[in-house]
Amino acid sequence: MNTTEHPSYTIEDFEPLLSEVFAIGDGTGTVEATLVEVTDLREAQGAGRRSRQFSLVWRGPPSTVLAQKIYSVAHLVLGVMDIFLVTIGSDAEGTRYEAVFT
Repeated sequence: MNTTEHPSYTIEDFEPLLSEVFAIGDGTGTVEATLVEVTDLREAQGAGRRSRQFSLVWRGPPSTVLAQKIYSVAHLVLGVMDIFLVTIGSDAEGTRYEAVFT
């Protein structure tokens, strides 16, 4: 799969993939994480905002906490994307990572 920058992706690309597993890697290893949230940020920020504002949240295993940085995020449908991920919390179910597209 080729690496693709995310500017061409929209919320509509990710909505059907909710609950699907993605591979998140940085060249030293890979973690499987499930897409658990797809949120449209346009409504939260009011009318007149740019059309491509959304956030994605994945849940990975509780035993692994990834550092905040750019990762290769792979899915069979979308291919491989370079996405900046931020850890937003951990619990017994796993560690949550967020990417915001503006």
